[in-house]
Amino acid sequence: MSKSRLLVTNIVGIIVILLLVGFGGYYFYEKANYVKTDEAQVEAPLSQVMASANGQLSEWNVKEGDSVSQGDSVGSLKEGDKSTDVTSMIDGTIIKNNASQNQLVKAGDVLAQTADLSKIYINANIKETDLGDIEEGDSVDITVDGDSGKVFKGHVEAIGRATNSVSSMLPAQNTGNYTKVTQKVPVKISIDDASDKVLPGMNAEVKISI
Repeated sequence: MSKSRLLVTNIVGIIVILLLVGFGGYYFYEKANYVKTDEAQVEAPLSQVMASANGQLSEWNVKEGDSVSQGDSVGSLKEGDKSTDVTSMIDGTIIKNNASQNQLVKAGDVLAQTADLSKIYINANIKETDLGDIEEGDSVDITVDGDSGKVFKGHVEAIGRATNSVSSMLPAQNTGNYTKVTQKVPVKISIDDASDKVLPGMNAEVKISI
């Protein structure tokens, strides 16, 4: 092998080693300083506007995107000779409208859904093996698929007191054959200055400083 080729080979080998060291160092730095997950979702306080009785909506005054305040009349329900107001239970935004004027409804029908978009937060599922490193107040970097060009700041607000499997409506039954599976715990994370592109139900990724 010529000296020039040997030199090139050595240089390439050194570059590869430096890259491996760099990637390894970055991985261990991230592992030591952050907990990450892409099992996270944007959520907000939700409420339903419901029909209180059987009757006809003689008025219906809202559409999706409208802002409402707690106690606001959003429509009127006529039951025989009696008319009652249909009201919003919370301050928020109409995110789903199921009703229209003159529609016949039954007691308990969901006429609309409301979300308080001023109190948007992130619900992240964290592995039980990572939970010991997390404390309330830890700072968090957040990216949301619906506004992926931005990194939002937030903080850990609350750590769940049970795993998702315990909260499930249909927990796994014990058949006598136990297989250990890493469980996940819901962690509530605030999101500061969320843009109007960040909406309930969107997927998110979080990076928690530990």
